[in-house]
Amino acid sequence: MKLLLKILLIGLLIGLSATSALAFDQQHASFDLLLKKHVSWDATGVASQVDYAGFQRNQEQLDNYLTELSAVTQRDFDSWSKPTRLAFLINAYNAFTLKLILGSYPDIESIKELGSLFSSPWSKKFFSLLGKRRSLDNIEHDIIRVPGAYDDPRIHFAVVCASIGCPALRDEAFSGGQLEQQLEDSLKRFLSDRSRNRYNPKTQALEISKIFDWYGNDFSAGFRSHESVAAFLGDYAKLLADSPANKDKIAQQKVEIDFLDYDWSLNKSIP
Repeated sequence: MKLLLKILLIGLLIGLSATSALAFDQQHASFDLLLKKHVSWDATGVASQVDYAGFQRNQEQLDNYLTELSAVTQRDFDSWSKPTRLAFLINAYNAFTLKLILGSYPDIESIKELGSLFSSPWSKKFFSLLGKRRSLDNIEHDIIRVPGAYDDPRIHFAVVCASIGCPALRDEAFSGGQLEQQLEDSLKRFLSDRSRNRYNPKTQALEISKIFDWYGNDFSAGFRSHESVAAFLGDYAKLLADSPANKDKIAQQKVEIDFLDYDWSLNKSIP
């Protein structure tokens, strides 16, 4: 009798674990709906603006989504596919960043105002994820960027720090099934943005975002056999060049690289 009860109990626990793992919406539909409603692409299609006032009006829906994220256990997370895990982490980073901004909006013009002399806004532990109190830095640097975990530098065009200098916040949630296409599209849109990345024919230099400076090692760690930032960018020369000749220079890594100043102004929509 005792053995039968143990077997039933084990079966119940396994069933509950499976149910919990399946319960989370891997399409992130509620977050997707909010993004479609409050994020818009500009006329060029390479940058987006965020309607933070609109997000504030739908604060309850955002909070419900954040609660769903926080309810996911480490065991459930570990049972998912790699693309599904990465999509979850990217969405969590972006959603909790929105939450951080909304706590002080409209009284701020930059996310950097939410830091202090002794800590940055990204180091604040203001939410729970995978069973622990976390900061935005924890998600990006201690989970996503850990060597061997995901090893994909394109995440730098997906996690968005609420600033004009950042890549665009997409008007859709990331999902495991679409992750490859979404990461590549986000990268291409960012490289096509002439305010952030461009070839300067006067100086004959490639002027690119500071992201490639701050995280240069991520782009030169062998991803797609690239051994340098220049090699990585060479594959996307047609997005950066203003002529076929300059495209060839970039592709052949025969240009100087300069890093542009970063605009930390809030990526808010302008009425």
